[in-house]
Amino acid sequence: MAGQSVLVVEDTAEIRELVATVLARAGFDVRAVGTGAACLAEVRRSAPDLVVLDLGLPDEDGTEVCRRLRAESGCYVLMLTARAEEVDLLVDLAVGADGYMAKPFSPRELVARVQAMLRRPRPAAEPADDAVVRLADLEVDEDTREVRVDGAVVDLTRTEFDLLAALAARPGRVLQRETLLREVWRTEWAGSLRLVEAHMSNLRRKLTAAGLQAAEIRTVRGVGYRLVA
Repeated sequence: MAGQSVLVVEDTAEIRELVATVLARAGFDVRAVGTGAACLAEVRRSAPDLVVLDLGLPDEDGTEVCRRLRAESGCYVLMLTARAEEVDLLVDLAVGADGYMAKPFSPRELVARVQAMLRRPRPAAEPADDAVVRLADLEVDEDTREVRVDGAVVDLTRTEFDLLAALAARPGRVLQRETLLREVWRTEWAGSLRLVEAHMSNLRRKLTAAGLQAAEIRTVRGVGYRLVA
């Protein structure tokens, strides 16, 4: 964890201090701010590895802050929310958050989630010999972390890329949602299965919008997903 930095964005002073203290004790370089504007300014200044971002901020909604972060930073984003209903979760993930935690939360779990997120990306369990996997009109480049459809680069979040890379490393094979949780999120918490589904939905939407036709991510009902051409 040496050198890994975390920015805590939380408007409630007590929670902000608690989260910052817990993460600092775990060995992270921690900074903390209380508004969306301060968050964006600090990200531009210090380029943290991960942002713990509260959904309800006093100056602007956390989802809008996340959208702006995604436009100018590759940092991981872990959302904190007091409203973990399905609609809110999907909205958060659609703007590029890598995960979420509902309040109230366990400080120990928070540290574990941050540690797991910062251990990514890691190689797929069965990497291809070539760094570039080509499947019909789709290219997945592990070295540059770029995805191309008919030669045009598709803008994906880190999590979306990691999901696609895991599938592309074993084309045609079914990967269970639990396997994707272990490889991409490095967790086996069953409550995170919705993360897989939501990110997969966003990934498919982006690939379709980019014109992907010959290659396809198929759902194997009740099991998982596979990438085929």
